[in-house]
Amino acid sequence: MVSNLPKSSSTEQKTPQKSFQVPLIKILTTGGTIEKSYDEKEGVFDNKESFLSHTLNAKLRLPHTQIVVESIMNKDSLHMDLQDRLHIFAALKAANELIIPSVVLHGTDTLVESSQVCVENFALQKITLQIPIIFTGSMRPIGFETSDALQNVTEALLAAKLLGPGLYVSFHNQIFLAPHLIKNRSLRTFEWN
Repeated sequence: MVSNLPKSSSTEQKTPQKSFQVPLIKILTTGGTIEKSYDEKEGVFDNKESFLSHTLNAKLRLPHTQIVVESIMNKDSLHMDLQDRLHIFAALKAANELIIPSVVLHGTDTLVESSQVCVENFALQKITLQIPIIFTGSMRPIGFETSDALQNVTEALLAAKLLGPGLYVSFHNQIFLAPHLIKNRSLRTFEWN
């Protein structure tokens, strides 16, 4: 829209300031390898609490993106059941109603199954997606020096800003339309199915 500006008394023309709204992206954490930490007392890696917010603030520079992190559960995906997957769907349904692009951090062992449940439930309830929903995870915890977590989260955040409405998986520099992918355990990544 073009509007007329009041005439300036000086000979210089003033340029109107454009307002820029920082995009909001919701990150839903569910646990999985990406958020495992070492429990010194028990001597095991486990999903105890979400620490992703702190890690992202420390490692990523995102001045043009507002991120809200919501921990909806803290489980290894091998221990998830249908109720857990429906809980993920409910959180995504709410984000869709508010039109907030979302990234789901999920364990890789059952990421495909959870994305399938979400795709099916959006279809069953005849809900039109208005946002991109991006599932991602990692093969190693985010605290490990050789982890793929930061790469995958960064790529998922960018995908949430650039992709149109739909349900996707972002992993190792690939974007898949969910649930049309499989986990390749020997290569430790995902590929088209």
